Amino acid sequence: MQFNPAPSTTPIRAFAALMFPWCEDKVLVCDIDRRGWCIPSGRVEPGESSMEAALREAREEGGAIMSDVQYIGCYQMASDSEVRWADVFVGNIKELVEITHRTESLGRKLVGLEELPDMYHLWNPLTEMVFQYSYEVIQRSNARSR
Repeated sequence: MQFNPAPSTTPIRAFAALMFPWCEDKVLVCDIDRRGWCIPSGRVEPGESSMEAALREAREEGGAIMSDVQYIGCYQMASDSEVRWADVFVGNIKELVEITHRTESLGRKLVGLEELPDMYHLWNPLTEMVFQYSYEVIQRSNARSR
């Protein structure tokens, strides 16, 4: 697996989308059944854009209504038989509402970057790098907005 930062885009339609939902210096993670704590993510449905999928997953899995969303890059996941792509977005949490899809998520919490290594599903150097990158992108964006 590799991450290609923007302006890199997927060469074909992305099969999935991920959202890094930030609230100041905390990121929202969701407790997904059989996966554990991770950012909202999921498949891009037919007729849906990657951004629409990322916004939907943030709402379904984390109860997060997002603002200031921007594309930050894509993951390329290769196996022996195929290459799949996932678009990655970052944004500010505008509001947290009730999680209505309890089959999607067992809960949510806001955590700092320093808490992630001990709790995040599949924590590794690439995951750490993309979390840090998403934080830097949203902080720069927020500073420009002030």
